[in-house]
Amino acid sequence: MRAVLWDMDGTLVDSEKLWDIAMQALYARMGRVLSAEVRESTVGGSAETVMRIVYDDLGLEPDPAAMAESADWLHDYTGELFEQGLPWRPGAQEMLDALTTAGIPMALVTNTRRGLTERALKSIGSHYFTVSVCGDEVDRAKPAPDPYLRAAHLLGVPAGHCLAVEDSVTGTVAAEAAGCPVLVVPNDVEVPAGPVRRHASSLAQLDVAGLRAVFDELNSQAGERTA
Repeated sequence: MRAVLWDMDGTLVDSEKLWDIAMQALYARMGRVLSAEVRESTVGGSAETVMRIVYDDLGLEPDPAAMAESADWLHDYTGELFEQGLPWRPGAQEMLDALTTAGIPMALVTNTRRGLTERALKSIGSHYFTVSVCGDEVDRAKPAPDPYLRAAHLLGVPAGHCLAVEDSVTGTVAAEAAGCPVLVVPNDVEVPAGPVRRHASSLAQLDVAGLRAVFDELNSQAGERTA
């Protein structure tokens, strides 16, 4: 394990609950009520994906200009919530501190736009990350592998030597497609089991040695499947 690649929303910080508030406000602005099923389908998605889901759910014409305006409004609203403070997920800050002390490079890999990510990093601390990759900086956002491949490239580390930490199906699929073994720490959405992913109920249960053990176990299993 030469690097750790972190998802942001729902993995490091409990910001998905703030996204819930913003999504509900967007629906209220459009005179509708957001269902739990639609909200769950948007978790981990890029701005473009979320807007496609929203406009389809509302039965609206997918006009690019209108969708872009809605996405901008959603991100501005969410940004205001972010600046009121982002609550850490259990054990996340402690793990970032421990990995920093151990000298293990880290990247932030998120589908959130750069502008909103920078507002979040004011709360999280940009000093933890050697690089960060946002959903609006790649050709294809998660669940495509592009964000994780770019982060590994910027770190100069093969993706197979990076442990990804995710909370959503979208992000887990993206990391696996890039060739990263994945530690899944579910938040509000269930993530199915898989051969190159390991689940943990909380980061608070793990230390750096625990992360290395997860990585080694998953790499070993991957090697057995290709042998």
